[in-house]
Amino acid sequence: MDRVLGLDVGLKRIGVALSDLMGWTAQGHDTIHLKSSATEESFPAIKQMVDENEVAVVVVGLPKNMNGTIGPRGEQCQEFAAALEKYINIPVVLYDERLTTQAAQKTLIQADVSRKKRKQVVDKMAAVLILQGYLDRNQNSLQ
Repeated sequence: MDRVLGLDVGLKRIGVALSDLMGWTAQGHDTIHLKSSATEESFPAIKQMVDENEVAVVVVGLPKNMNGTIGPRGEQCQEFAAALEKYINIPVVLYDERLTTQAAQKTLIQADVSRKKRKQVVDKMAAVLILQGYLDRNQNSLQ
């Protein structure tokens, strides 16, 4: 099985997680810092990660509202995913990421990670939660 790359797309940073070769676990991989609000500036770095790690699918977190609707941030992620798919030429799927950033923050607080350190790793941790949720859902559908 090829690897899966998970992305938590924010306005200033993109958290990146990568699956193991078996597609069972997600590990934090990187954080891409954006110089502008144009998330497309991250495409070359993402393409490089895809190529270097033989990634077959990219999962992008889709921030839905609690009632399941998609707001402006979700629409931006949908546009990002569509443009990225054209750029890297492999499937890009959206995964409902409601509450993943909050869950990542809570986990880091419980682990007694300082506020400064949390800011540096929360996006990567959110990407891990998005990717692990996707992997778990797909494993359950195969059984």
